[in-house]
Amino acid sequence: MSEEEGFEEDGFGNYQIDSFGKGKLAKDKFRSEEDDMQDEDLQSEENFADLLDSYDAEESHDIRQGDKINGTIISIGKNSVYISTGSKSDGVVEKAELLDENGVLPYTVGDKLSLYVVSRNESEIILSRALSGAGYAFMLEDASLNHTPVEGKVSGIIKGGFSIEIMGKRAFCPVSQMDIRYVENQEDYLGKTLSFLITRFAEGGKNIVVSRRDLLNREIQESREIYLKTIAEGDIVQGKVSKIMPYGAFIELSPGVEGMAHISELSWSRVEKTSEVLVQDELVNVKILKIETKEGADVPKISLSVRKTTQDPWDRAEQTFSTGQQLTGKVVRLAPFGAFVEIAPGVDGLVHLSEMSHTKRVLKADDILEQGQMVQVAVKDIDLKNKRISLSMKDAHGDPWNGAELRYPAGSIVEGKVEKREKFGLFINLEPGVTGLFPGSVMAKATETSSYDKLKPGDMVKVMISEISEESRRVSLAPPDAKEGSDWKKFAESENKVESVGSMGALLMEAMKKK
Repeated sequence: MSEEEGFEEDGFGNYQIDSFGKGKLAKDKFRSEEDDMQDEDLQSEENFADLLDSYDAEESHDIRQGDKINGTIISIGKNSVYISTGSKSDGVVEKAELLDENGVLPYTVGDKLSLYVVSRNESEIILSRALSGAGYAFMLEDASLNHTPVEGKVSGIIKGGFSIEIMGKRAFCPVSQMDIRYVENQEDYLGKTLSFLITRFAEGGKNIVVSRRDLLNREIQESREIYLKTIAEGDIVQGKVSKIMPYGAFIELSPGVEGMAHISELSWSRVEKTSEVLVQDELVNVKILKIETKEGADVPKISLSVRKTTQDPWDRAEQTFSTGQQLTGKVVRLAPFGAFVEIAPGVDGLVHLSEMSHTKRVLKADDILEQGQMVQVAVKDIDLKNKRISLSMKDAHGDPWNGAELRYPAGSIVEGKVEKREKFGLFINLEPGVTGLFPGSVMAKATETSSYDKLKPGDMVKVMISEISEESRRVSLAPPDAKEGSDWKKFAESENKVESVGSMGALLMEAMKKK
């Protein structure tokens, strides 16, 4: 048939499909539609076959009581957690079984768990972290081979350990295997239902040895791996003080995860003993300074800081301290060149030897100070960049010689304390920092000379101020009865003349006069 067969001209140069052509096209169209339907049926059959294969595969996945399943959390309810088991039936485990020691569920949807099949029905699979008494005795041997946890009740205390009832069988748990820590009181475990691992199964179940310690270590290993993925350097977390040492404290961050805070990181203040700052089992916030993983080590080395969870006191020192400010501080350390005084928690200042006393020359700080002593100081200088503060004890107390001439005018009678006796006279202390000399040559002129000869350090005595000089820090003393004589000023002049003879300058002057 030619290309134009099946077409008729309508007289206008157009062609129309004749009846034969119409029938052929309709038949071709029908065949095309039929072919499409057959293709769809074939595709549906293939998809259905895939579904059947998938269903059969699920059916063929035989899950038995006692099996260990690695599943994924698909939903978390109020009391239950639902697990994808890889079969047509989902698993369910009691939420209370998965809570940590703080009563918190440490898992979310998508997390993977390793659980054991306790029982199953057509709709769901009951899962648990350990096999319970609901199982059968023959499962104990399988549990020992597969390291499956089993539940047992501590029924008694026997020599060297405990008697454990497991699925109608009697087992033995050595005291060293009951806990990861030393068992001090065995009675604390009596009557409790706990999970164990079977470490020995012999004589058809007549000789069974179990360990709770191995199971706890395994659980700790699992929780440790999970916890270490959640922390990083710089994080601030809470921990419990597990051990106090002279050089710092070990702090448990999570079961099986422990870090160490050096004594220098316990407080911004200087710490002499760890026990001054922390108490055993105390909950504290710590900052993770460094996580150091060593090849072959199960647990990384974690360095912690307690003090860095709070602000550095030097950050606010500029607003807290000012030059000239007087403060009370504690002597925290003595050094050859002075003493360090803590004026605020974590802020120490230095009192140099030259700034310790107006009244005497201090060669060693421990001559006048001791560690722990509270002292009055004044701020001399602040260097925030280098975190240094210079302090002065002298400035805090003031110069006792200031105004001394007004307080002790010449001719006045005062009472003082004997400091010491020398060959040339007595040193009499009038007030802290102000000491005068009572020359022996002057005492000899007194009416009661014998009474002065009996004086010893610490005795109180009345004297007269014969001369005083703030500039030279010098006070000359005389007996009080000198004022009662004819003219005390002449007495003072003769006293000064006697004193001056002993000086090198006076001797030179006398020699010049003779020449």
